[in-house]
Amino acid sequence: MAKSPRKAAEKLLRKAEKAARKAQEAAERAEAAAASPAAAPPPAGKAGLAVSPLAPAGFPELPVIAGVEFAAGAAGVKYKDRTDVMLVRLAPGTAIAGAFTRSSTRAACVLDCQDKLAGNPGSDQGAAIVVNSGNANAFTGAAGQRSVDAVTGAAASALGVPARRVFSSSTGVIGEPLPHERITAIMDDLAGRLDQGGIAAAARAIMTTDTFPKGAGAEIDADGGTIRIAGIAKGSGMIAPDMATMLVYIFTDARIEPALLQRILSAQMDATFNAITVDSDTSTSDALIVAATGQSQAGAITDLRSKPARAFTQALAGVMRDLAQQVVRDGEGATKFVEVQVTGAASDADAHKVAMAIANSPLVKTAIAGEDANWGRVVMAVGKSGAQADRDRLSIRFGDMVLAENGWRAPGYDEAAASAYMKRAELVIGVDLGLGRGGRTVWTCDLTHGYIDINADYRS
Repeated sequence: MAKSPRKAAEKLLRKAEKAARKAQEAAERAEAAAASPAAAPPPAGKAGLAVSPLAPAGFPELPVIAGVEFAAGAAGVKYKDRTDVMLVRLAPGTAIAGAFTRSSTRAACVLDCQDKLAGNPGSDQGAAIVVNSGNANAFTGAAGQRSVDAVTGAAASALGVPARRVFSSSTGVIGEPLPHERITAIMDDLAGRLDQGGIAAAARAIMTTDTFPKGAGAEIDADGGTIRIAGIAKGSGMIAPDMATMLVYIFTDARIEPALLQRILSAQMDATFNAITVDSDTSTSDALIVAATGQSQAGAITDLRSKPARAFTQALAGVMRDLAQQVVRDGEGATKFVEVQVTGAASDADAHKVAMAIANSPLVKTAIAGEDANWGRVVMAVGKSGAQADRDRLSIRFGDMVLAENGWRAPGYDEAAASAYMKRAELVIGVDLGLGRGGRTVWTCDLTHGYIDINADYRS
């Protein structure tokens, strides 16, 4: 039966009121952001992008890491007069570990970093990291490696370090030759401006569609002294394991051998950078590099079972998780930060499948954007995940509210309360499969028209 004109008009009125309310809320967030100096749009972000409403209050005060110096400059890789190159000098004795995208179309700089780390470059000599934004130097054939060699060679010459100890990254448009001569032209200038306190500028230099620079740090008391950790990251879109479109650089003064550092880093990946998604797309250019200068007064970490090693591992994992979550908070067009908690799975692998199926579902993400408590879409995502599931053991909650259990809507389900919960900027979706002890937590964001706006003209 067709709806009466009155009911149709009432429905249209409700939709209009909801749209007006969301527009007002967006305006209030924009007004608050404009009033905060810390939230002013960073100069390195893509032109026209407002700061994410999920952004932190400002860039954090990070501990200075002995043996690390930073410089940032404008090479005009894609845009004129925009900071787009970061140079880092690392002291002799620095141990380096890394994690990279598993894409089969990895960029030249990723392949170069992997080859250098696999070749055990040693840590007795100095090292460097050079990063550009604006161009990914991916899918550029043999020219890609020539550009990597030119950039890393220029950095090696300017800093007096071996080329095999220079690690590079590029982020931006895929398939266009990197104008590396613009980067090499400013290398000497960057080398002359290296500064221990330049990490914030470096964080801005590596941004593309990011709306804010990302940083996190930690300090731990260890045997004989303090161990400090400071990290920066970029990432906003093309975010999904393994890893995502992100570049991450973490520095510490811990005394640790490269092999142990690599073991610690690799062990923390699944619960941090491999547990986030914005849009389910894996990049060609992901890179995470951890550099340990060994200049802390604390004793060396030689046994991963020791108390100092466990404390260092926990602190490093905390920095990694913080940076990973900041990437999600800056998801392209995001207005909601969402934690998906899956428990009771037959295995951790199954829990990961379910969590990612929910976190990547366009139907779930658009319902979140529309503040619609449509838990039926969560049921759909569980069913499509490929993980073992039993309808009659499944339970779903939003925050502390149980919405469904035992294969049916929960007896105490309250639509008004669930709808009110969806208006929050930070949400938790919980799923218990009732089958075993497997669990996994991942983080995602909503999917709004802003994502389309950003990516429809990315190359222009």
